[in-house]
Amino acid sequence: MPWLLSFVPVFLLFELCQLVLCERYLGVRQMATGGDPRTLPMSERLAFAWTLLLFLYWIWMGLLLGSSIGRLQALALFLISLGGFLIRRNSPLRWVLVILTFEGALRIGMLVSLGGVFWRHLH
Repeated sequence: MPWLLSFVPVFLLFELCQLVLCERYLGVRQMATGGDPRTLPMSERLAFAWTLLLFLYWIWMGLLLGSSIGRLQALALFLISLGGFLIRRNSPLRWVLVILTFEGALRIGMLVSLGGVFWRHLH
């Protein structure tokens, strides 16, 4: 299933956009005002697209786990995402952005590695 690896650039772009959105909704300015990010306005389209891409991302990771190419990176992506979720849900709000940024950086690293696997597989 090497065609699954062709989605790496899409999810890499998604990860970068997710980091920007996290900064917008959980950033230093938001924390300084003491606001709750859940009360900030988010368009329904953006919320729908973000949720849909998250579901597709998890499905893609699951399909990669069944593939012979990139299985190790897919497992790392899965474990990083799951671990980040478990740590975030028990963390105070001021630490969530730090955890999300670190988690995003690790996932981006795994996606870059998957891109390298795909590139080597093409040649």
